[in-house]
Amino acid sequence: MKATGKKILVIVPAYNESGSIKGTLQEIRQTAIDLDVVVIDDGSTDGTRDDVSSLGEEVVSLPFNLGIGGAVQTGFLYAEENDYDVVVRIDGDGQHDVRYLGDLLQPVLNDEVDIVVGSRFIPPFLGYRSSLIRRVGIHFFANLLSWLTRSRITDSTSGFQAFHRNAVKVFAESYPHDFPEPESVVVAKRTGLRMKEVPVQMRKRSAGHSSIRYLVTLYYMVKVTFAVFISMIKKQGGAQS
Repeated sequence: MKATGKKILVIVPAYNESGSIKGTLQEIRQTAIDLDVVVIDDGSTDGTRDDVSSLGEEVVSLPFNLGIGGAVQTGFLYAEENDYDVVVRIDGDGQHDVRYLGDLLQPVLNDEVDIVVGSRFIPPFLGYRSSLIRRVGIHFFANLLSWLTRSRITDSTSGFQAFHRNAVKVFAESYPHDFPEPESVVVAKRTGLRMKEVPVQMRKRSAGHSSIRYLVTLYYMVKVTFAVFISMIKKQGGAQS
């Protein structure tokens, strides 16, 4: 990708990712895109911060673990305070393949949309798509969100995303905290942000394990379903006021 003339920031939320964060950052730096990187160290208790510092990358360390939503919102606040035009979220666990970074960025750079989501479920890239139980949850929320927003959603939990400064402003002010990806789709719809999905491939974690496993998935589905409906109610209430 040629120079864009836009300030691009990659935010990398990371919690105890010392086994993978170096590889993630090195991959990002190998892309032919002029961008800055900030790692949001979400209260890690391992060597995550030291790994980031050893590469000379910017790191913001939170005093304790806020969860993925709090870490990502911290990144949005950093981007807004430093006047970035475009923000990309790449998780620190090595699942997001940066070869598709340009595909995520281009629609935002062209001002076609405000949010681009990398989807594992759009052809032709149908490679690794996580465990069966997680796919059940992903498809459940994809169908629910598609119905609620009257838009086609295929990958409801993808954190591989690009954001126009319009979206950064919205999410810097308020961003869902516990399991933010599905609920943020509703927030985007409620606030009039334009969104699209593009096909990407993802990989297994290079180290560690996800916090969303087994019975946690059922809890996740119930909790986020309530959160999504509450967010929709807020939308309707705002429209009536």
